[in-house]
Amino acid sequence: MEDYLIGIGKRIKQIRKNNKKTINDVAISAGVTAGLISRIENGRTIPSLPVFLKIVGALETEMTDFFDGIPKANGHNFLVTRKDEQSVIEKEDEAVGFSYNYIFGKQLNSVGFESVLLEVQPNSERDKVVTDAFEFKYILTGECYYEIGDQEVLLKEGDSIFFDGRIPHVPINKGKVPSKMFCGSQLLAGLSSCQYTYCPSAVGIFTLFNINNRVTGLQNIF
Repeated sequence: MEDYLIGIGKRIKQIRKNNKKTINDVAISAGVTAGLISRIENGRTIPSLPVFLKIVGALETEMTDFFDGIPKANGHNFLVTRKDEQSVIEKEDEAVGFSYNYIFGKQLNSVGFESVLLEVQPNSERDKVVTDAFEFKYILTGECYYEIGDQEVLLKEGDSIFFDGRIPHVPINKGKVPSKMFCGSQLLAGLSSCQYTYCPSAVGIFTLFNINNRVTGLQNIF
């Protein structure tokens, strides 16, 4: 699927900012939560087809214009992100004390991967979230508790953890100094209820339905 799955979130964010809309503006118009829009923009989850169509409508853009702005594959065997391409992730209003620096998010040979530097302040607040990805965290400085489902684990400097992001999770800093960590995520292509990709040879979105990792249908919706 080349870079399209990850590129969709970036394109949504680009159009939203160009149209001077906030995350809440798009969420209200599309009838979804601001947290979902944030996770989609930052590559943490893949929207279902109905949600995607509502978001495009909320952005007030044409479908062809939307996909024309998604970067195409470069044909190399490697992917590079330059320092000036890094950005601070805009989070939903409900997240307090979380600072994300987006350092990488691309797809190679249908495998999507993203990484951020996360700083969690003492007394931070955020509800548990779920993502369509396997999550890896490495504590750079400080310490942080991670709640995953109904379990909690303390991570100190130099510790790391790997888990299924579909389980509700949240980091909690109970200390007195900020905790900084490296976060890596491998997107779970095929495990969402629906995923889609753009076909350059035909204007439209094709939905690829996958049950138990078997392709069961291909449908052109336009």
